[in-house]
Amino acid sequence: MKGLVLSGAKGWLAFCALAAVLMTAACGSGEGGSNPSSGELLIAAGFGLKPAVEEQAAAFEEETGAKVTLNFAVSRALLQQIEGGLPADVFIAPEPRDMEEARRKGLIIADTLEDWAVGRLALASSAKAGLALKELEQLTRPEVKQVVIANPETAAYGRAAEEALRSAGLWEQLRPKLVYGENMGQVMQYLQSGNVEAGLVALSMVIDGTAGLTYVVVNESLHQPIRHTVAVLKDTRNEELARRFVAFTRGPRGKAILEKYGFAPPREE
Repeated sequence: MKGLVLSGAKGWLAFCALAAVLMTAACGSGEGGSNPSSGELLIAAGFGLKPAVEEQAAAFEEETGAKVTLNFAVSRALLQQIEGGLPADVFIAPEPRDMEEARRKGLIIADTLEDWAVGRLALASSAKAGLALKELEQLTRPEVKQVVIANPETAAYGRAAEEALRSAGLWEQLRPKLVYGENMGQVMQYLQSGNVEAGLVALSMVIDGTAGLTYVVVNESLHQPIRHTVAVLKDTRNEELARRFVAFTRGPRGKAILEKYGFAPPREE
């Protein structure tokens, strides 16, 4: 069974309501004699990680019998939600700086903090616009009227996009064409609708071909590594299962899913 997915403002409210029900059920049943291989987990993860996290969650449910609920948002918003009482068990952060802030504020169990994967950036073109761009320099072509990226101030892939364009000497030239998405989900909506001709996106969002976009991988030497980290949250109500989920995402089956979506292993591996 695929994990339940919640995102956005309505998703946040529904997420809290669901969590309250789960907590009530847990308190009523008690912990004695419970099966550590089953239970409920609430996972907070970045939009750019969505396809891989969804598949990891489904595989974990299949292997353990647990139920996994997913909440996706930009990294900073997730941190704010966690600080505000989001009853999640695991945080998969697109931004290492947000995970580090969570660590400093005592929001995570420190010994569970791990590098999860390294993301890749892709240059995507709209099929509706009839384009199939092969290199960043082609973004300057007149038929490319708008280029969408995630907000560099709040999104890891947006920052990587800015770095890549600056490294290629294209940032100033392309600034009049740039459109900013609040998160990777919004960036994909712009592209898939045909409202923009091209964009820089998380490779994981386009690699399986279902998005209907053509793409090429951006040379990773043009930007800093896009590191993603994972940790169990301090207020988890199911620490054993949460630790098991983190281990699963970094184990053989979890890594195979990450590789499928274009993620590279952490540098030390």
